[in-house]
Amino acid sequence: MNDRGHPDDVELTTHERLALLHIEAELRRDRHLTRRMSASRPRPWLPLTAAALMCASTALGALGVRTSDPALVWGFAVVWPLTLLAGFRLLCRATR
Repeated sequence: MNDRGHPDDVELTTHERLALLHIEAELRRDRHLTRRMSASRPRPWLPLTAAALMCASTALGALGVRTSDPALVWGFAVVWPLTLLAGFRLLCRATR
């Protein structure tokens, strides 16, 4: 830091600039790091989607059992795997 306390106003030597450029180039080539950095942003739609799918699955399953309507049973058969997938993704995100 300089005497004003601003870290951006630091003068680097040629050797330090080259070393910094090399480090930045290595970081740009690291795909795993890029993926992890981009995945760190929160996705608020995932919990809402999982909750909505769970409600729909519960309603379709209960109504399908109660009425034996094939459309409700097929609706449950379509929505339930999506509910499991959303729940699994939410669980994986929570355990990271």
